[in-house]
Amino acid sequence: MAHIDISSGVRSAVKSFNSWFRSIGTTSDRSWLWGWAWGADNVLTVVDRSPPINFVSRPASFGRLIEDSVMGYGIPMNAFTVSCNDPDSNDSIKNLGCPNLCLIDGGHMPEPEDSWIAIIQRGNCSFVEKVREAQRFGAKAVIVGGDNPDVSGNPDVLINMYSQTDSSDIKIPSTYIKYTDYSHLSNLIAVSNTSTSGIKTVSLQITPDYASWEWYSPILTFIVLLFLPSLLTLITLLIHRFRAARAEQRERAPEDVVQRLPWRVWTGNGWEKHTGPVPPTPTKVGDEPFEESAMLERGCVKCSEENSRDESHENANHPSTSHEDDEVSINPPWFDAQTECAICLNDFAKGDRVRVLPCKHIFHLAEVDEWLIHRKKLCPVCKADVTQPDNPYHHLVNETHNAPTERTPLLSHTQTTNQGGPDHTISTSTTPPSPRSTSHLLIGSLDHATES
Repeated sequence: MAHIDISSGVRSAVKSFNSWFRSIGTTSDRSWLWGWAWGADNVLTVVDRSPPINFVSRPASFGRLIEDSVMGYGIPMNAFTVSCNDPDSNDSIKNLGCPNLCLIDGGHMPEPEDSWIAIIQRGNCSFVEKVREAQRFGAKAVIVGGDNPDVSGNPDVLINMYSQTDSSDIKIPSTYIKYTDYSHLSNLIAVSNTSTSGIKTVSLQITPDYASWEWYSPILTFIVLLFLPSLLTLITLLIHRFRAARAEQRERAPEDVVQRLPWRVWTGNGWEKHTGPVPPTPTKVGDEPFEESAMLERGCVKCSEENSRDESHENANHPSTSHEDDEVSINPPWFDAQTECAICLNDFAKGDRVRVLPCKHIFHLAEVDEWLIHRKKLCPVCKADVTQPDNPYHHLVNETHNAPTERTPLLSHTQTTNQGGPDHTISTSTTPPSPRSTSHLLIGSLDHATES
C-alpha cells in the first residue's frame, strides 16, 4: 500500500515539475535548463511488433504535456501531403512537413475520426511550424525525427525542441527521436502490412518514462521508514527544548525587578544603604564622578564619616519617617553580622557593592545579579523568591515581638470591676512590677505564712 502511494506521489511530482518547466517559457536561452533538468523522459513503442520495439524520445517544451500514454497510427506526413508551392520539390519527398502543405491529388488521407500520430523529419523550418501544420491536419501527436548527420553535420543525439515565438495555439504533444531511430521507424512502416485509410502505418504508443521512478519507489519507501523515527525524535527534542527554555525563563527574575532591590556599600566601619539603579563605575583616569560615587568606589572612611555627620544633621532637622524605622526594625539579628559572600566565599572589602535581598541575605552585587537574572530567582542561601513583594521577616518580627516572655505581665489590659460600689474598684495595669517590689511582696508573704 505504501509502495502504491509513494509511486502515485512521485508521478504527481514529476507532472507538476514538468508543467512548471513548460510554464517558465520557450525561449532559446531557457532550453538548456530544460535539457539539464529533465532529459529524455518519453518512450516511443511500436506495439504491433513482437516483441515491442522501443525508442527513447524527448518531449518538446511547447504544446501539451504527455501525462498519460498516447496511442495511434504512425503516418508520415509525406504519405498524403505535398508542398502547396512546389508539389514536385524534394521537400515533399523528404517528409519535412513545413508549411504550407496540401493534400495529394487523388491520394488518401486519415479520416477525422482516426487516431493517428504524424511523423516528420527535422529541417528547413522550425519545430513549432511543423507541429502546427500537423495539428491543422488533425494529428493527435507529432514525432519529429533527427536529420542525417552525414549531410547536415549535426550530431545524432536527442535535443530539446523549443519555440522562439508564441506557441500557445499548439494543443497536441510532440516528441523528438534520433535519426537512427527515425530511419528504423520509417523502414518498419515501409514493410508494414497494416494500413489505415489506404496508408501504410504501424501502431505507436508514446509513454512517459516513469519506470525508473517506479524502480526507485522501494528505496524511497525504505529511506522514509528509516528517517521517519529520527525526524519524529528530532521534532520531539525541539519541542522539549522549547518548553524547557520557557520553564527556565519563568525560573529567572526579571532584570528590572533585580535592579530595584536595595544595595549597600561597605565603607570599613558599616553599611551605607542605597536604592535605585547602580551608578556606573568610571573607567577613565580623567573622569570626575560625583561625590557619592567616588565615596562608594573608594570606600573612604573619612568621606563616610562626613556624610554620616551630614545625614545626622539632616535627620535632626528632618526626623526619619516611620517607614524607615520599620525597615530597620525588621532586620534579623544576624543581618549586621554578615561579613562574607555566600557565592564567592570572600569577605566583604572596603568599597564592595552588595545586594540586599528581601530575605535580608547579602551578596556581592555583580555575582547575585548574574545569579538572579540568568539562573534562578531564588536566594542562594534560603531559596526565598526575590520577586515576591512581601518581606518574609515582617511576620516573623511581629510574631517575635508579640510572643510572651517571663517579663510579660499576666494581664494584658486594664480591668475595672464594681463590687458593691465605687469603693470596691479593682484596677490592674499593664506595667510589669519592678524586681524590687516583687521581692518585697515575696518576703511579706513568707512572714505571714510563718506567723500563721
